[in-house]
Amino acid sequence: MDYRGNQEGDQFFCAQTSNPAPLFSAEAFFNADKSIKNISLNQLRGKWVILFFYGSDFTFV
Repeated sequence: MDYRGNQEGDQFFCAQTSNPAPLFSAEAFFNADKSIKNISLNQLRGKWVILFFYGSDFTFV
């Protein structure tokens, strides 16, 4: 894992292939019932997961 600080002193995570992702929770869109729910990576432990982050293209605004 690679943690780097930005100019304000906050830290962000830079993912590396084959490294486990840190545990987190976030809102996710579920197409089956057209809803937004909170999900945590811990709920998916032991399953294959693809994390896709590209918020600018998929906002509802």
